[in-house]
Amino acid sequence: MTNRRDFFKTTSLIVAGSMVGANLVTAATPKGKKKKKVGLQLYSLRDDMSKDAVGTLKKAAEMGYYSLETASYGDGKIYGMLPDEFTKRVKDLGMKLSSCHLGGPTYTKDTHAAAMEWWKKAIEDHAKTGMKFMIKPGGLKWPDKLDDLKIQMDYFNAVGELTAASGMQFGWHNHNHEFTRIEDKVIFDFMLENTNPKTVCFEMDVYWVMKGGCSPVEYMKKYPNRFLLLHIKDEKEIGESGLLDFKSIFETGYSIGIKDYFVEVERYNFEPVVSVQKSYDFLAAASYVK
Repeated sequence: MTNRRDFFKTTSLIVAGSMVGANLVTAATPKGKKKKKVGLQLYSLRDDMSKDAVGTLKKAAEMGYYSLETASYGDGKIYGMLPDEFTKRVKDLGMKLSSCHLGGPTYTKDTHAAAMEWWKKAIEDHAKTGMKFMIKPGGLKWPDKLDDLKIQMDYFNAVGELTAASGMQFGWHNHNHEFTRIEDKVIFDFMLENTNPKTVCFEMDVYWVMKGGCSPVEYMKKYPNRFLLLHIKDEKEIGESGLLDFKSIFETGYSIGIKDYFVEVERYNFEPVVSVQKSYDFLAAASYVK
């Protein structure tokens, strides 16, 4: 199984699936009951997406998922499809594209021009989908000095300006390394304090905050205007470990105005499609989830 941290070091996935009809029926919602807007990071079904992207999107819709965050981009294509085609398939299934994960090039001062050109192309392609967020989930070479980290944050601010000009917002998705220190400063706090809140947001991965020894709720309260997206994650299926207080996480997230949230399942007790379905069912049954 592909490791999440190594995923964006590899080339984008190539779709081998066959085409299916556009007018597919999504999962039914019980009469009189409003469907919850549960999102899915498609990395949760990474192997299935690599084999049959179209069929796997249909499965996600049948499970009940409402919004999607992608995790494959290369050569101007998303999961091997042109942006317009991929977007149409998602819409035809009754879902929407909200966000994407993009590794992007490794950045140094010497590669600034090339990095900006890469982002310009990626922004142009993803703007065609109508999504609102472009999130970088890795690919940052962690420095030993805050001055060097500041250079990386200046890079984020530059990408954020490009992204904002196209009507989207650039952001960073954390893991647990951000909760270590450089020169006695918590890396995550430095990142939050040295990026422009108007053009750079953060997608909080609640599991990795917890693994970093911190509280997702306390970070949302400390920086209420910075976290626009959440990754809802657990050891395996959502809610199976008992390690996270999802009720407090959702209530706090809604109070600070999160725009979207996505289930991400990295490890499984079952086949991926079963684990992803169980995660949806847990959130769909939770009274505190909208």
